[in-house]
Amino acid sequence: MIYFLATFTVFLLVVAGMAIGYIFDKKTIGGSCGGLASVGIDKECDCPEPCENRKEKDAQQLRTDRLMAAPRII
Repeated sequence: MIYFLATFTVFLLVVAGMAIGYIFDKKTIGGSCGGLASVGIDKECDCPEPCENRKEKDAQQLRTDRLMAAPRII
């Protein structure tokens, strides 16, 4: 039981320290490596032309956005 309480206390102190750091700095927790942008890749798929599946998804999203933006009478 003592190990559980000690571990819980340590985790509680770490979470409290992160909360105090956020309150004072107003910065969110970020990754350390910088992601794909740090190696010069602008997007997940570095293809010059999107594939057919991606084009269809983008077209469907555009249709949905236009439909939702248009005034409608229900």
